[in-house]
Amino acid sequence: MATCVVSSNESAINGMVGMVADIEVPTEVPHNVAEIVLVRHGETTWNNAGRIQGSLESELNKAGWKQADAIAARLGKELKPAAIYSSDLKRAKNTAEMIAKTCHIPEVIEVPDLKERHVGSLQGYYWSEIQEKEPEAYLAFFSSDKDLEIPGGGESFNQLCERSVSALEEIASKHKGERVIVVTHGGILRAIYMAVTGESSAGKILNASINVVHLTEKKWVFKTWSDVSHLNEVGFLQRGFNGDAFQH
Repeated sequence: MATCVVSSNESAINGMVGMVADIEVPTEVPHNVAEIVLVRHGETTWNNAGRIQGSLESELNKAGWKQADAIAARLGKELKPAAIYSSDLKRAKNTAEMIAKTCHIPEVIEVPDLKERHVGSLQGYYWSEIQEKEPEAYLAFFSSDKDLEIPGGGESFNQLCERSVSALEEIASKHKGERVIVVTHGGILRAIYMAVTGESSAGKILNASINVVHLTEKKWVFKTWSDVSHLNEVGFLQRGFNGDAFQH
């Protein structure tokens, strides 16, 4: 993986994890910086049920569509993006298309490397049953060995980090001096944060949250993390995505 440098005060960055942050909306982006607005897709039926999606498809539920509308309304009032990118999974694409419509962007560019982690034989199960029904995959998922692939065709954590970080750096290289929106998944956002910062946790990553990063060459600056201030009237699952601990 390409070496990433975290700039800015690391304690301040860590303090943003899982917190709503008040951010100053930019009117322009410095010429040597790519501003990437990372968005987690809206809530799905499987999110609500505590079911593991991984790289499988699942639909936005009623709350998820409302969240997508709320985040689109917010981003539509901010600096217009040069482009909107999305995972090729439907829950991300649907969220991205709502944002694109409000921001008057004619197309959403699909990036397969932004899709959620393939978690092997855990996919489709409920979090509450995996320890009993898929013990080997369960242990692999929570293992400290980041090169360990999950049985059933799953990715290792390092494989996930490699494609996630590389995909964002590729996008950033095309958009210096511009703002872009990238709609993706909780596992991807967690991998990016942990790979870049070297931290052991990314905290809760909430549905339809906004996470802003600035990229200058290989230098990353986290501006805000898991901001859901636009969801005050809509609501969201409090447990969010947290691959660092067992979820019920």
